[in-house]
Amino acid sequence: MSETYTPSPVPTQTPGGSRSPVPRGAGGTPGGIGIFFVGVAMIAAGGWLITNQVTVTGGGFSLFGSRFGRGGFGLTMLPMLVGIALLFMNGKSVVAWMVTLSGVAMILAAVLMNLSIFWAPTSLFNTIVMWGLLAGGLGLVFRSLKAAQPPEPSRSGST
Repeated sequence: MSETYTPSPVPTQTPGGSRSPVPRGAGGTPGGIGIFFVGVAMIAAGGWLITNQVTVTGGGFSLFGSRFGRGGFGLTMLPMLVGIALLFMNGKSVVAWMVTLSGVAMILAAVLMNLSIFWAPTSLFNTIVMWGLLAGGLGLVFRSLKAAQPPEPSRSGST
């Protein structure tokens, strides 16, 4: 017999007398809340260990013009400044908001492009532990969001 398991929330009595379903686990699925929190703890530990091994340095950039042969950064500010001027003229203008937000996005992109990111030397064991914690934690979190399957009855004693 091939029966499918469909989880149903447990109805509980509320103080007003009405019955309402209460989710029993992570993501509203039955079971898995403990697995969810173990996974989140593993993700946090692995993420902290990984980010602790990374060194970020910034390249220098000048506001207007070039410094030591690097290109100017000031031109990326132009769309944001034009957008701000348009917002002062009409604060409800969709075009003004789009120009301003695109200027902010260009500035953030320019800052990120000037960053240098280095992985600090570490042992292979530490690298496996860091990435293993992160991957295992993600797996546990995704597993906890699936509905728990009931155990299948054992068939011992039947021939």
